Amino acid sequence: MATRQAAKTTFEVGNVIQPIYTGGSVALENGARILASTLGENAILTELTTGKHLAEIEGDGEPISTLTITPSASHLIVCSRSLTMRIYALKVSPEFDSVVTTLVRTSKPHATPVVVLAVDRTSTLSATGAADGAIKIWDIVGGYVTHTVSGPSVLISALHFFEIAATAADAPTDRKPKKGSRKNDQDAGANGVDSKFRLAWGTQDGKVRIFDLHKRTAVPVYSDAKRKREAHESNVQSIDYSPEQHALLTGSRDKTMTMWLWKENGWHGTPMLRHELVESVGFLNEGKWMYSAGESGILRIWDSTTHQEITAKQDPKSEGESILSTVYLPEKSLILCAQADYTLALYRVPTPEDVTASSGGFLWEPFRRISGTHDEIYDLAYLLPDQSMMALATNSEDIRIVSVKGDNGEEGGSYFGHDVALLKGHEDLVMSLDVDWSGHWVASGAKDNTARLWRVDPANNSYECYATFTGHLESVGAVSLPKVVPPEDSEAFKNPLDHPPAFLISGSQDRFVQKRVIPRTSQPFKESTSLRRLAHEKDINALDISPSGKLFASASQDKTVKIWDTERLEVQGILKGHKRGVWAVKFAPLHTPAIQGETGGAVSGKGVIVTGSGDKTIKLWNLSDYTCLRTFEGHSHNVLKVVWLHIPTVEEDPSRKKIQFASAGADSLVKIWDANSGETECTLDNHEDRLWTLAVHPKTNTIVSAGSDSKITFWKDTTTETQAAATQAATRFVEQEQELENYIHIGAYRDAIVLALQLNHPGRLLSLFTNVVTSPTPEAGSFTGLRAVDQVLGSLSDEQLFLLLLRLRDWNTNARTAPVAQRILSALVRSYPADKFSGLSVKGARGQKSLKEVLNALKVYTERHYKRMEELVDESYLVEYTLREMDALAPPLQAVKENGEEDVDMIEV
Repeated sequence: MATRQAAKTTFEVGNVIQPIYTGGSVALENGARILASTLGENAILTELTTGKHLAEIEGDGEPISTLTITPSASHLIVCSRSLTMRIYALKVSPEFDSVVTTLVRTSKPHATPVVVLAVDRTSTLSATGAADGAIKIWDIVGGYVTHTVSGPSVLISALHFFEIAATAADAPTDRKPKKGSRKNDQDAGANGVDSKFRLAWGTQDGKVRIFDLHKRTAVPVYSDAKRKREAHESNVQSIDYSPEQHALLTGSRDKTMTMWLWKENGWHGTPMLRHELVESVGFLNEGKWMYSAGESGILRIWDSTTHQEITAKQDPKSEGESILSTVYLPEKSLILCAQADYTLALYRVPTPEDVTASSGGFLWEPFRRISGTHDEIYDLAYLLPDQSMMALATNSEDIRIVSVKGDNGEEGGSYFGHDVALLKGHEDLVMSLDVDWSGHWVASGAKDNTARLWRVDPANNSYECYATFTGHLESVGAVSLPKVVPPEDSEAFKNPLDHPPAFLISGSQDRFVQKRVIPRTSQPFKESTSLRRLAHEKDINALDISPSGKLFASASQDKTVKIWDTERLEVQGILKGHKRGVWAVKFAPLHTPAIQGETGGAVSGKGVIVTGSGDKTIKLWNLSDYTCLRTFEGHSHNVLKVVWLHIPTVEEDPSRKKIQFASAGADSLVKIWDANSGETECTLDNHEDRLWTLAVHPKTNTIVSAGSDSKITFWKDTTTETQAAATQAATRFVEQEQELENYIHIGAYRDAIVLALQLNHPGRLLSLFTNVVTSPTPEAGSFTGLRAVDQVLGSLSDEQLFLLLLRLRDWNTNARTAPVAQRILSALVRSYPADKFSGLSVKGARGQKSLKEVLNALKVYTERHYKRMEELVDESYLVEYTLREMDALAPPLQAVKENGEEDVDMIEV
């Protein structure tokens, strides 16, 4: 009975959570479905409802200075610091699941970079404001300039198109029309600009102007008209207009928001808000309300009449939550805020009833957050019993929780990668995470020298810090929780939210490990350590508690790993052998089968531990005598994380018996290892920088990798699918082999040649062609000797024809098989026009290059064969001449015979 071959381990990229925003401009179209954001020098288009990546537009080598999307989602305008402005036409599918971008135009609109853009509500006109104070208004479709506005050489910081109220009176201009300029009615007729269209702009030195697109004149906005004092004292960051109130609203970094009303042929303003830098302002509720946002990170609502704040008083948020810009969509009652920490926060505009119903002021909080980038990811872990969420320790003091379940979501709902919550409490970067058996309890260690225990209860929208542990003198770089599963009939198993883990182990740069007993209380508390030991001579990088909960391991920069008793914190053994600091350690899971060592002999799986080091190696250790069982080499840089893969039980998969683990390194690679053979099963590559962390789904074996490139990759285990596909392909191959034998046996050359091409059997194909070409009874008028074969050669697909040319090239290099190759090549040349061969559809640039090389090789060897034949013909003339001359010199054959007989007679005598 044949033994079944072990399945080849394969993984494929399933989902990827990647950055979409790293600061700069953001924009939304009117339907609030397509988000345009800046990612360095690239522009990203994202479907806002489902979070699906729609398109990525590559930059020109310089960072993007500003971008915008037209309200109708017809065009995307991107300006970069290279002085270029690129306009892309957008073709959005009806389902909003794809966007086709087409570059329409590239231009250099200004002599200095464009720093601000604006588009009118009809998606017809766009305005560009440059760093040198120049403003141009463009026809988006036509690509020509309709208006040019020149002013003082001060950076333009804000632009806003609006249509002035019909009751507004004409205003005095800030400058006189030039002599010889066209009349106003001619301007309107030539440009097709409605007389109500205006463009407001603000500058870095506090100026505000209103430009009439019809009259081509600008009206100044002064805080003191008599003294001509400008509207603000610093950057004007935002401008809005309310047609209902016929009012203008400006916000500046001089910590003021000013509402301007048109009275007595001029704009008269009332400044408000003197306690924060204002970055964005706007009108709400038909001009009855105003909103402001700025450095405090708070989105506020103000009454336009009383100028009193409607929202509840709040303390300023952290510096990272400062709001840098907003996008308001009145049709959707939605405001998008871009924060300094690259988070995009979505707010719903409240109704008057919502505000009235709230006592003590309306508390305005975002209903959804989108992390523009997770920055550097130090650690991650699956949460909850169904592993539907994931905790991320990023380059932040907050722990981010994201959804990792499902691919699509409804508006405001959850989708893969959706930000669910933030765990706030640490005061410095979070460095490590661990989760208990249930997934409801999360431990964290941070650079603020503390460890915390968090209780995660999504069903009640509760994400709270359960305990804070102090005692370390330096950063807590490693934490670990016991993962012993309680009996199924116990209360702890049925209600894990009310039963936190028994203890927590933490390790720090202060070289100490500490055990903290966690009391059973529902009230947050601070508790000092229960046990504390000086563990290593250098920083502690990693901790892991054994599946039984009786032992734990600590890995350190001092090149050692120590095995401890969790009860008394006493050293049980020391693992020595690594040549550099040890970054990762992991006990083998329960029910691990016996593992074979390098020197022979099996070791019980439960007595095995794996470590990863800065010496680029991974070592497997025997916990019975603390010796190294096997060393794994393959990474080209530090090994920073190791995790065991899920080992199926016999009931789950009786065919899969491999014991495997995964490693991640500073070489940006994930490697899958066979613990018994020591060989690399496969290497996974989808990152561009070092990988800090790995996690494995305990049921599906999905591997999650993340690190310094801000990307989270979910690797789907496709081993079963690959094995099934390989088995099916092998079965089909055997069937086709038999079919080929049958065709050859009955002389069905047509079917045999097609199948031989499909199976890529050059030997059998050559044999078939040889039989046809050398047939003693060729059919008259056939190129090859058999009309059926001629028909096959004349009806090949591009792929089959290219494959046949490859075979002919190989045969043509051998003098023995060249005649057959030349005969088939002659048939092909007669069956197809000349441009067929040069225009073969071969995938990719490399394929086209290969086609050129094949045709060139055929040409070269064919010329060589013809030259050799010509030389043979020439040499044949010499042979013929030599033989003829020899015949002339030699005596007649009869005389030779007679002479021969006489000689014989003389001998006899």
